[in-house]
Amino acid sequence: MALVDRIEDKTAHICVLGLGYVGLPLAVGFAEAGYRVTGLDVDEARVKAIQEGRSYILDVSAQDIARLVEEKRLWATTDYDILTSTDVVFICVPTPFDAMKAPDLSAIIAAATGIAKRLRREQLIILQSTTYPGTTEEEVLPILEQSGLRAGQDFYLAFSPERINPGDKVYHVGNLPKVVGGLTPQCADLARRLLSQLSPAVYVVSSPRAAEMSKLLENIFRSVNIALVNELALLCERMGIDIWEVIQAAATKPFGFMPFYPGPGTGGHCIPVDPYYLSWKAREYDFYTKFIELAAEVNQSMPYHVVDLVIAGLNRHHKVLRGSKILILGVAFKKDVDDARNSPAERIIELLLERGAEVCYNDPHVPRFRIGKSVFYRERKELMSQPLTESLLAENDCAVIVAGHSCYDYAWIANHCTLLVDTVNATQGIQNPRADIIKLGTPWRTTATPR
Repeated sequence: MALVDRIEDKTAHICVLGLGYVGLPLAVGFAEAGYRVTGLDVDEARVKAIQEGRSYILDVSAQDIARLVEEKRLWATTDYDILTSTDVVFICVPTPFDAMKAPDLSAIIAAATGIAKRLRREQLIILQSTTYPGTTEEEVLPILEQSGLRAGQDFYLAFSPERINPGDKVYHVGNLPKVVGGLTPQCADLARRLLSQLSPAVYVVSSPRAAEMSKLLENIFRSVNIALVNELALLCERMGIDIWEVIQAAATKPFGFMPFYPGPGTGGHCIPVDPYYLSWKAREYDFYTKFIELAAEVNQSMPYHVVDLVIAGLNRHHKVLRGSKILILGVAFKKDVDDARNSPAERIIELLLERGAEVCYNDPHVPRFRIGKSVFYRERKELMSQPLTESLLAENDCAVIVAGHSCYDYAWIANHCTLLVDTVNATQGIQNPRADIIKLGTPWRTTATPR
């Protein structure tokens, strides 16, 4: 039976290589759609969790995993030889940058190498990892063709960017529109047919490079607009204007405006990374993405400004940073998620420690948080989330809201600490707090006696 027929009647065996925040929801989504799915990952703990019907990602239900495993529609393994019996392989591995902000494609290269050794005719390979334009054709394709098979003739190759938005209760793998670019029209058509089984809206572009660039545009658009409001937030502080009020007012315009919000910096697996992937690749063409890099620079400066706010607040209470106790509230990269990759909390904590502060944190979604081993703080440390109690708030000289989780009672927090730095407008509307609140993007410079 041809691959197109196996896709249409859902007898195709799908492998998702990489079971992280992108791969696991994708694997569950295709299993729910009626396909037999095997997850492949080098992390034995992840594989064991799936085999036992447990979830390690907040957005994926353990009940769904357990049910799909019991129904034999979902399984997981560390054995690459499973690829010899699969019809479709999705590559969903991480694509971070290194210390010099250069792309690190080692996981993609390792995945492609593992596939190439087991590649067979009629297989469809779809890269989903976010990367720079050209990766599918310049990096993945040559490795796969070391098998002796030719893409577009013996096997099929496409790129379809992931669009997972952790913590989103509305959009998920089952209803997000898909973009796909195939090496050949047949490659694109097969990928389209498969992806349409998961989500009916599939937009086909002319090439993998166009699909790769579309993903970067989506995230760079957000990076640039976040940088704009971050810069305006700093200006508003000096001008005595509340940036949150300004954004709310501007958002009443029904056209030509989309609200973005300032904060302690950007995090996650895309927004802090994608601008550097594109700027690195652009240099190959003697092109410098100055506007994009400037936005990334503004966003990366925000943790330093948060530390300045902490110092200013402590000064108002006749204290210095060295020796002060600082409590970080939320180390995930955004509210209501358990993903702490590239979280601005990492840099904030490192800067505070390097300047002599004592730092602890609470995050109900992130029980352990690693920092350090960087030029900002040489020592590698693993911190543990501390129970959020009245005594913890009282014994710290300053609490800093970095990730504004919905589970926090901000009125209670503001009434049990002395100094509170709010970087995400979580304390809006709180009346007569005990704490002296300094809010990013608002007029906080005052000579008034602190509460």
